[in-house]
Amino acid sequence: MKANPGITLVTGAAGFIGYHVARRLLEDGEEVLALDNLNSYYDVRLKEARLSQLKSFPGFRFEEVDLADRSGIESLFDRQPIGRVIHLAGQAGVRYSLNNPHAYTESNITGFLHILEGCRQTRVKHLVYASSSSVYGGNTRVPFSVHDNVDHPVSLYAATKKANEVMAHSYAHLFGLPCTGLRFFTVYGPWGRPDMAMFIFTKAILAGEPITLFNEGKMRRDFTYVDDIVEGIVRLRNHAPEPNPAWSSDSPDPGSSSAPYRIYNIGNNQPVELLDLVSILERTLGREAVKQFAPMQPGDVPSTYANVDDLMRDVGFRPATPLEVGVKRFVDWYREYHGL
Repeated sequence: MKANPGITLVTGAAGFIGYHVARRLLEDGEEVLALDNLNSYYDVRLKEARLSQLKSFPGFRFEEVDLADRSGIESLFDRQPIGRVIHLAGQAGVRYSLNNPHAYTESNITGFLHILEGCRQTRVKHLVYASSSSVYGGNTRVPFSVHDNVDHPVSLYAATKKANEVMAHSYAHLFGLPCTGLRFFTVYGPWGRPDMAMFIFTKAILAGEPITLFNEGKMRRDFTYVDDIVEGIVRLRNHAPEPNPAWSSDSPDPGSSSAPYRIYNIGNNQPVELLDLVSILERTLGREAVKQFAPMQPGDVPSTYANVDDLMRDVGFRPATPLEVGVKRFVDWYREYHGL
């Protein structure tokens, strides 16, 4: 079977990052086949609103399929030529994984296997998939590097993302499927997820309700604006990995391989304390937050900080949107979307 040029499949296209990636490709004049299951992890109306934006583009096609539906995913790959896959669907959220573990194995493990098999059977040219900064788990050496070992996850969510990386490597090794894993660092921006800090804090501050700051507000996050994430994805999509001839089995490098496989961090490379984020939100919203302090939550890590040297070296890009700029864009969208 010959590899086909095909269209780009974007999974999770009704989700936050998936929506932005699909929109960017459509604005560039490309055809996008979008997949989502429109689950109720958060307000489905927000997902439907994102989709309504995408449906205005002539190159957009949408299919409602669950990743765990093996026959549905097989049919999706069989019915049309798919050239590249940008896999952004999956069950997100660290805290949700504490009480709903099966949602993560069904979507992030079984579902990812179905995507890998679809790519293998139809000889997709490149699979780009979402991993997470959460895989760094118990690591404390910063900035986090893709060349560091990541065998100590501290949440089931992180464990499933680590599993995705090793599953992808096995397919790259066994079948020559080019696979690129992207570790995202605390993504925020317009059309963001309601379960994330930026959305939660903004909603509460505008309503005069208290916000909870875990680890006494000393959590540090490498907040990364969504347009920077999209730029990294789009550039890497056209940069399929080649086997690394310098890779050594005597001293294995986790970030590359003798197979067509790579891992990249996409982060802003400038960690910020949550209290500083709150200060920026207060200035942008023109209101003071009511703060409640709490200890560290199970599954959380105190700090994330991305080393993006490999991203810069291979595709000439590093995220650089200042937090003040990104927060203003998010707040402007939030006010417009909610009619405030």
